[in-house]
Parts: sequence; structure tokens; C-alpha cells
Amino acid sequence: MTNNSVSKATDSGALRFDWNAFFDVIIVVAVLVAVKQFFLLYTIKYAGPASTFTAMAVATWRLRARGHSWGDLGFKSPESWLRTIAISLFVFAVVVAFGVVGSTVADLFFERGYVANRFGDIEGDVVMYLVWMALVWTHGAFFEEMLFRAFLINRLGKFLGGSAAATILSVVLAAIFFGYRHAYYQGAYGFVVTGTIGLGLGIIYVWFGKSNLLPQILAHGYMNSLGFTMRFLGLRG
Repeated sequence: MTNNSVSKATDSGALRFDWNAFFDVIIVVAVLVAVKQFFLLYTIKYAGPASTFTAMAVATWRLRARGHSWGDLGFKSPESWLRTIAISLFVFAVVVAFGVVGSTVADLFFERGYVANRFGDIEGDVVMYLVWMALVWTHGAFFEEMLFRAFLINRLGKFLGGSAAATILSVVLAAIFFGYRHAYYQGAYGFVVTGTIGLGLGIIYVWFGKSNLLPQILAHGYMNSLGFTMRFLGLRG
């Protein structure tokens, strides 16, 4: 181990912690939390997007500082768009299944809670619908998958030593944080449902070998697009 290394071993052959990766996780998580809490003082609608846009800039900075790129984490052009879209439909079905499981579990313990006025102005409003659809595919589909799956799972796993157990724990921790991110307007019920969906997306990301993020991005976009279209049509609160 070199003098300028910040990795630490408890003893020879034991678990090694990469403190550089830990620093990266802490700073990105801190930005996600702090920026959202700041903007919640002024707007519940756009606090989430403001925090993910900011965190994406910080996460990109940290990756470049470590000599990495988003392509290293699975965000790259596919060899076949047709195959990628087909896989994304499968991922969408899996995500829906995880959502059903999450809803079933949440129903056992919590009442459904939702801050309706977060999207209350979308029904029948074409302009607001288009605004939210733009956010669905930037803040939601792309940025949330890049941050909560690719970045957090990779950097947490590296911090914890890179073992199979570290990967499993990183998937679980990222899913918990993903659920927390939605609890401010969905309550404990939404925390469980969204966290379960995040768990499913994390499992798929690892299953793909952390080398193919586009199917999850597309599936996430399909799911949110469906939800916002239903809101626009007055079929969902």
C-alpha cells in the first residue's frame, strides 16, 4: 500500500475500504439532500429535479477526478437499439412486478399518502404536461438511474471492498436512499414502494454486469411517462 493511498485494511487479507469512493458517495448524497431541502423552502414541484441536476454535475466531476466516465458505469451507446428497446420492455415488466410487491407490503403497514398539489397543475394543461415529460426523461429516467444505480452502487461497492457481499449491500443501501428521496411527498407508503422499485432496478443493473444502463433508463422513462400521462388525463392524482 502506497503512502498516498487512502484505502485502509483492518489486517492482512481483511476487508479493505476505499475512502476515496466513500468521499465521492458522501459529497453526492450531501448535494442531493441539501439542494432538495433548500429548494423545498420555495417549491415542492421542482426541488427534486434541481437536486438531481446539481448532483449530476458533482458526480461527473468526481468520476473525472478518479479517471472514470459514465461509460465505465454502463451509460454508453448500445450495439443494437432494437435489442436494447426489447430488453427495456422486459425491464419495465420486472419493475412493475417489483412495484406490485412493494405496494402489497406497504398496504400491510401504511395508508397511501400523497401530496397532490405537487403535480396538481398538470391535468388538462398541455404546456405543464410537456414540462413534466421533459423532466421525466432528464431528471427521472436518465439522472436518477445514473445517480442512484450507476454511481451509488459502483462507488458504494468499491468503498466496501468490491466483493459480492459489498455489491449486495450497495444495491440495498442505494434502494433505501432512493425510497427516502420520494418520501417527502409520498410518505412512508411511497418510501416502501419506491424503495422496492429501486431494489429491482439495482438488481437488474448488477445482473447486466453494471455495463448496460440504457434498458433501466428507458424502463424508468416508460413508467414515469405512463404515470404523468394518466395525471394529464385526470386518471390519477
